[in-house]
Amino acid sequence: MAGIKEHENWIKSFDGTDMKYFSAEPDDGKSHPGILVIQEIWGLTDFIRNFSRKLAQSGYVTFAPHLYSRKDQIDVFTEENIMDAMRPFWSIPPEKRNDQKTINETLGKMSENAKKIVDKVMFHRKETEAQMIKDLHSAYDHLFSRKNVTKRGVIGFCLGGGLSFQLSTEKAFDATAVFYGANPKNIDDLQKIKGSVLGIYAGEDSNINNGLPALIEGVVKHKVDFEMKIYPGTYHAFFNDTGMSYHKEASAEAMERTLRFFKKHLGD
Repeated sequence: MAGIKEHENWIKSFDGTDMKYFSAEPDDGKSHPGILVIQEIWGLTDFIRNFSRKLAQSGYVTFAPHLYSRKDQIDVFTEENIMDAMRPFWSIPPEKRNDQKTINETLGKMSENAKKIVDKVMFHRKETEAQMIKDLHSAYDHLFSRKNVTKRGVIGFCLGGGLSFQLSTEKAFDATAVFYGANPKNIDDLQKIKGSVLGIYAGEDSNINNGLPALIEGVVKHKVDFEMKIYPGTYHAFFNDTGMSYHKEASAEAMERTLRFFKKHLGD
């Protein structure tokens, strides 16, 4: 395999706003399958960039949009700021997370930027994800209109895992990889998926795994070409080598499994 080339730039999203992206691809002048890489809640991070580079080294044209690109977000929604904003809420005991008094007390101790982040990613999550899906439609159209891109793949992690699953019910993909992501909003929309799906899940991740029985029932009902792997003893986001839940052995195996999946359904 030849080396890779990479760049960061901007495209116009669905509403005319500018959307930043990172792209890496083989530097050989040939056509290759494309893979849309969808971020975690933290945004366009070094983890996402490095993962995109690994896919490029394996023969894929990657495109990773920054879903916090809008002018009122890009300077506020940094990885560090999002972590600082979310940390106080993660420290709230589960039994108090719906208690309005506790929520108000927590918000009262936060900066204005932190409040903006929490409002967008927690209190208005549904609206935020709906906008992100529209942005991803624009990213899809940009990547897969390129003349050097052949088959179509998508992969997402955490927040991006759910977005990749949802997007695969709205756009045509040959292969979709979901890393510990939520199910599509309407489970019966699984019937709209045309390509194959790989689901990667952590063994100790009840928030996501509580949805697996409905998912399994849905993929059987709608005859989805679906492969699933649960990694016992791992936690949400175990694949991210910059995070606290990183599991080296499970991550390595999941990477191999993902590359096999993409090679089978996309080629290289």
